[in-house]
Amino acid sequence: MRRLLLRILAVIVTGAVLLSIWAAVDLYIPHNVDIRDFDPDEVARLDTAMWRSYYSRQRLKLYFELTELLEKQYKLNFWRRQAMAFRAAKAAFVFKDGESRADYEKALPDLEKFYAAIRDISTTDFDADQAAKLELEWWIVHRQRKSYPPGSLSKALAETAAAIYDLPPERFTEHANLRAEAMEIRDTKAEQGGVAEEDWARIDDLLHRSWRSLHHAVNEK
Repeated sequence: MRRLLLRILAVIVTGAVLLSIWAAVDLYIPHNVDIRDFDPDEVARLDTAMWRSYYSRQRLKLYFELTELLEKQYKLNFWRRQAMAFRAAKAAFVFKDGESRADYEKALPDLEKFYAAIRDISTTDFDADQAAKLELEWWIVHRQRKSYPPGSLSKALAETAAAIYDLPPERFTEHANLRAEAMEIRDTKAEQGGVAEEDWARIDDLLHRSWRSLHHAVNEK
């Protein structure tokens, strides 16, 4: 019996060591990708899914959708995308539960780590802290949209994309307008009593058009 227990313990220890090595390799081995190279339709499909998970407070579902997005958009290996998805999901729900700018800004540290991780693998350099701040800012503009003049959300979205891809904001006007329109449909229908499947279909169409526009904008010569 003692010998059997020792063998089981040896297997557990070996497994733990191998798992640690795998995680270390995944997290720290150099990995570079062109963040302009992605499938816009697949990203849009997952974007719609994540909206639905976020608004229905399905935290775990959102987390797994984020890991899938990071795999398909940035071609990340297993442990790196788990760590990044955790940061992004945590930031999203810290923000969702907030009630003031001071509350919302508690999401910023995780957003900064998330964007720093993207910058570290990106062949396009960018200011990760600035991208994180702009990401949070459009979240706030969206949440407090009635306090901002028309066009503020589109402007904030375009500025965020411009910071990530190191291009002029004007390149992302169409992308931002389509994305803002999708948000307006979701918000309006929610205020009117609920977002129907036909509404989600319209939102999905707008997000597909938005991500195709962004893909064209970042790959245009």
